Amino acid sequence: MRMVGEGAFAAFGISGAPGTEAFWTAVRTPVSVPGGDGWTTLFLWRGSEPVSVGFESWSDPVPLRRWADTDCWYAEVRMPARLRVTYWFVTDEGARADPLNPAGAGGDRSVAATPDTPAQPHWPGLGATDVLPLPPARIRWTCERLGGRRTVRIHPVGGGGPVVLLLDGDDWLYLHPAATAFESAHAAGEMPAVTLVFLPAKDRQAEFGCRPDLWRAVRDELLPLVAGSGVPADPDRLVVAGQSLGGLGALYAALEFPELVSRVACQSASFWWTPDAARLADPLGGPVGGVLAARLREGADLSGLRAAFDVGEHETRMLPHCALVETLTEQAGATVRVSRSPAHHDRAGWRHALLRDVAWALA
Repeated sequence: MRMVGEGAFAAFGISGAPGTEAFWTAVRTPVSVPGGDGWTTLFLWRGSEPVSVGFESWSDPVPLRRWADTDCWYAEVRMPARLRVTYWFVTDEGARADPLNPAGAGGDRSVAATPDTPAQPHWPGLGATDVLPLPPARIRWTCERLGGRRTVRIHPVGGGGPVVLLLDGDDWLYLHPAATAFESAHAAGEMPAVTLVFLPAKDRQAEFGCRPDLWRAVRDELLPLVAGSGVPADPDRLVVAGQSLGGLGALYAALEFPELVSRVACQSASFWWTPDAARLADPLGGPVGGVLAARLREGADLSGLRAAFDVGEHETRMLPHCALVETLTEQAGATVRVSRSPAHHDRAGWRHALLRDVAWALA
């Protein structure tokens, strides 16, 4: 005789009575099935207290429901076609990664992807308890222009080569293993030998918000330290890779410091930015393209620039800002690559574009 609830999640290919040891031993989620013009995705959590699932940028938190009087909590979440998203469970103890999902992003985040989302072959699946390997080479940078001290990690891929400056470097060290992914792409013949420099941010608004101090410090202080670190590197061939405000800062550097920055990879760049945008009720509601569009209209010679632009196809309010700056950059003479990733404003969706666009920028 079938147990009560044996077919509770049969539509998702899951058998067994929710809450039993056999159920929890066998189950792996999230699981998606077709629904409307997208997908219905099942999330499960084992516990005794109410819980919700939160998402990076894409959606408000969704509360889970309890299955009868068991320890099984579940939510069936409607997702659009082609979406990769970071998520976490919100409990009384704070954010928790999904123990039923081997794809993680740091200790308290997980990554879900609908079945129609292209694979990201070079990024390893990491569980919540996995520890990311850190590049052993590092420099202590006491920055005179910006103040404060920073630990900057350096990793030569394939023996080292042109410098790839990864803005928000701590995210690519502790949440997503960029060094491992770049090594995998190099081994597959998809990435030249490069030297990764992981630059942590102390104040993203101040450092990436179209101000020259950071780039003077990179030119006059950081790159000489990298050159003298003993790690093989070619600081004269520099790619700046940034996301969100980091993408804004990368293109600003190419505009104002062309002798320093001639290759950029920008994912979901904050091209809506103006000096007062952060104080507005709707920061994205200002002039399309923000200050960089205005600067490009004033006239710029970007004929020496290779610029790769990517933005999440679900970032509907970002798309007009990015599209205008992409067009104006090309009209200024740059060699431009434009793509859209199956994501919202989320590092999990930027990972593949980061590898592909850095390789393209160095082609």
